[in-house]
Amino acid sequence: MGIPVVVLTLLLAAVILAAAVPKVVGQAQMRERMAHLGVSPARTQLIGGLELLAVAGLLLGLLWWPIAVAAAVGLTLLLIGAASYHARAKDPIPAVLVPVVFAVAAAVLAVLHVLNA
Repeated sequence: MGIPVVVLTLLLAAVILAAAVPKVVGQAQMRERMAHLGVSPARTQLIGGLELLAVAGLLLGLLWWPIAVAAAVGLTLLLIGAASYHARAKDPIPAVLVPVVFAVAAAVLAVLHVLNA
């Protein structure tokens, strides 16, 4: 496993963890932001839980690459969904592009794991 895989894994895990925790604990500001997107509090917590699972999968994937590939693919799909919700809410372009950038990073991570296997 190369340094780029480890660095990208740790960066993605940190960013996604920072986004997941406020969703899971029901932080008021996060509930408002998600309500703006049309996402219920229950679904917000579900998304946060899926993000936490993705973080765990990415980190465990440093030990066994198939877990990382599954987590990275799932995270890619979740982030594409986030971008579509932002676009549907007519959010500014940067708000739409942030999840797209991280989706691309997650997809790249999956490919790197496969190539390094």
